[in-house]
Amino acid sequence: MSYPTLDAYAPRSRLVTQTTDIAAPACPVFDSHMHFGELLLGPDYPNAYDTGRTVEALKAKGLRGAVNLDGGWGDATLRMLDKIGVHRDFIHTFGTVDLSRFEEPGFGSLMYRTLRNGRAEGLRGLKFWKILGLSVRGARGDYLRPDDERLQPIWQTAAELDLPIVIHLADPIAFFDPLDVNNERYEELTAHPDWHFYGGGRYTFERLMECQQALIAGNPKTTFVVAHVGSCSEDLARVGRWLDAYPNMYVDIAARISELGRQPYASRQFFETYADRILFGTDSTPVAMELYETYYRFLETRDEYFSYGGGQGRWNIYGIGLSADILAKVYGGNADRVLHIHR
Repeated sequence: MSYPTLDAYAPRSRLVTQTTDIAAPACPVFDSHMHFGELLLGPDYPNAYDTGRTVEALKAKGLRGAVNLDGGWGDATLRMLDKIGVHRDFIHTFGTVDLSRFEEPGFGSLMYRTLRNGRAEGLRGLKFWKILGLSVRGARGDYLRPDDERLQPIWQTAAELDLPIVIHLADPIAFFDPLDVNNERYEELTAHPDWHFYGGGRYTFERLMECQQALIAGNPKTTFVVAHVGSCSEDLARVGRWLDAYPNMYVDIAARISELGRQPYASRQFFETYADRILFGTDSTPVAMELYETYYRFLETRDEYFSYGGGQGRWNIYGIGLSADILAKVYGGNADRVLHIHR
């Protein structure tokens, strides 16, 4: 008798559990982590979707606004804002800077001009991706650390211009572990080997977290939203200690209900304790908006052992059934306050 290989294994749970359909969220939602540009949609992104129809589709999902993290800098910013068009009151675009020039003379002045120009053009904040720490290198081949003093003009100017910063410095911890039989993301990493950051002279997960803490602690006037539950969704107690230590730090939950939902007791306690510091986000795009109902189900119900959409591990998740006042903060109140949406 032959058996299917593990990659074809798709077990069907025989548990009889409650299923709650959440057609609409408990209150209007602001998605603080979306991608409308080249990062996920490629260079031809302007032809990938119609902005007006996308806005209407998001409203039908219960949204009252969103952050687009793909603003770029310079001409890329203008191209992105042109694509958003008349919908800037709904889609709030964050930009970034050209980190590859960090060793050039006058880098600080360049950053100051870039950020001031971006702010004048309509950028509402900044986004820094994991190329900071894991990709950008200096002339000697060393990776650029997030807390490198040469980057200080960025964080200082962001504080001066009141531009909140979304940072994503690390991926799931297993992405930094050896790729062996004990790695819980084995299937995912064998399918996407470029997501594996173990060895090769890269910073370890622990070193990146040290840099992250140093960056936030060293810039108390700058607002940091650390994406994906502080880049450490597997250890909520640790993220909580950071939130306790750094009043200028916030987190979003984008692309991490897979982690939060497999630890429902700890997650519910985390949301209750840090209700003022957590922002709703999905990491979705205009062409992939199918997971909103799953996010709402996770946050609003006590449903057990249901699919989160797959792709990040062979497990199901549990709802955490948050109260109405916490949902109001997470769904949008915190974003209004932290990201200055109505300024």
